[in-house]
Amino acid sequence: MLRILQYTLLLAVLLPQLACAQKAVKIFDGKTLNGWEGDTEYWRVENGCLVGEIKPDKPLKTNSFIIWQGGAPADFELTLQFRITAAGNSGINYRSEKLSDVPHALKGYQADIDGANRYTGQNYEERGRTTLAYRGQIVTIPDTKLSPKDGSKGNAWTPAKVTGSLGSGDALKEKIKSGDWNTCRLVVKGNRLQHYINGVLMSDVTDNDTVNGKNKGMLGMQVHVGPPMKVEYKDIALKVLR
Repeated sequence: MLRILQYTLLLAVLLPQLACAQKAVKIFDGKTLNGWEGDTEYWRVENGCLVGEIKPDKPLKTNSFIIWQGGAPADFELTLQFRITAAGNSGINYRSEKLSDVPHALKGYQADIDGANRYTGQNYEERGRTTLAYRGQIVTIPDTKLSPKDGSKGNAWTPAKVTGSLGSGDALKEKIKSGDWNTCRLVVKGNRLQHYINGVLMSDVTDNDTVNGKNKGMLGMQVHVGPPMKVEYKDIALKVLR
């Protein structure tokens, strides 16, 4: 009887957690910046969208992020829609850490997005190992005992190995709509990081680097230093797997 009671109590605790883990939850209400933190000189809500904009009279000195305040997801699926102007440069950071010496800055994995679609879909590590996988690449990153800061110009970490192809970068670029809405889906589980655009897998990284890789962290969107630009995000939903 004691074991049955213990099992019943355990289920009472676990079942709500499992139910939450299986459901995507909207993390942006489309009306306010509630639950998000960023520089309101560059981030606002407009027409149901989370908008990042650099205006001619307000140039940006360092990349600036709007950061979700709801936790530090480990394994998850994130889906959203984005639209970006031709000169725009942005990205979705995840499993990231907030810098203490630079305002509204994140360091970590990034699903790259840009208006020219030169980089959109690739995996880039902001303020870290830089490009981990270009669009169209399946990549495995070996373990290393060095951080980027240990080597000349930050290149001491063991380079990623391309282990497969998802198609040419130019062919995959044709799947991305310029100046229009695109759907992005990130599937992040364990040390495997997959970036999808409009249902097409654009990059696939397995990160075995126990020094530089991260297994959880903050989530945020970026406006990048550069010319005037505008990026919009909407329908942002997070499904936590762990």
